[in-house]
Amino acid sequence: MKLAFSTLGVPGLPITDVVRLAAAHGYHGVELRTHPEEPVHPGLAPAERAAVTAEFERGGVEILGLAGYARVAAPGDDEPVLAEIRALLELARDLGAPFVRVLPGGGNEQSPQEADATAARRLGTAAEYAADLDVRILLETHDSHPTGADVLRVLGAVGHRHVGALWDVMHTWLRGEQPQETYAALSTYLGYVQVKDIASADDRTPLPLGSGVLPLTETVEVLSRHGWDGWLCWEYEKRWNEAAAPLPELLDAGRDHLARLLSESA
Repeated sequence: MKLAFSTLGVPGLPITDVVRLAAAHGYHGVELRTHPEEPVHPGLAPAERAAVTAEFERGGVEILGLAGYARVAAPGDDEPVLAEIRALLELARDLGAPFVRVLPGGGNEQSPQEADATAARRLGTAAEYAADLDVRILLETHDSHPTGADVLRVLGAVGHRHVGALWDVMHTWLRGEQPQETYAALSTYLGYVQVKDIASADDRTPLPLGSGVLPLTETVEVLSRHGWDGWLCWEYEKRWNEAAAPLPELLDAGRDHLARLLSESA
């Protein structure tokens, strides 16, 4: 498996420094938080997009994916959501990123069935555009659809190879879904896995990998046992937790912890 980290852990850091961090600390790739407050977002001009791509190529680091914020199950008209997804897909194509992350975002005013149908309809429409650009849309286990079983309901209805899943280990754990259950639900669709650690369900301040309660050992064992060889991406939520320790000083230990889990599960 390859290792990456998300720029959610280094909010606002210039791309040159992001690439330097990844290369210096032995990470194969980076997930780019794609938001107007970050260096990479859909508003970049063609020359700016080319500059980002060149920076990663010079550093020998891959762009794993773009972590966008389109909410595919949210109530309302389809077109604004589809336009947001199209913009993310075009940016991913220009940067050579294979994946675009979207969120469920279903509202309380909907039934689960309505949220599933809304998400499946939008993702089914966006899938054809994604296929044309050779980028894959990944629906994250998050908010209204926190488990693999939840996401599977949507993906099964979509039935398109350019729409898959992103497994966030915290959200599945919070809902009591075991790693083996999540993998069984998402294995056909799995794009990559976001790892992280927290102190408890009530205290989600990001911690160094291996120092909290999330089932990282079990997750890696399940993936290894089934021969899965994709990406593990450390999503350290520094952007939402200013008091958390700076990510750069944790990167070496995080890489070593994941490498140890991989070695022990081999």
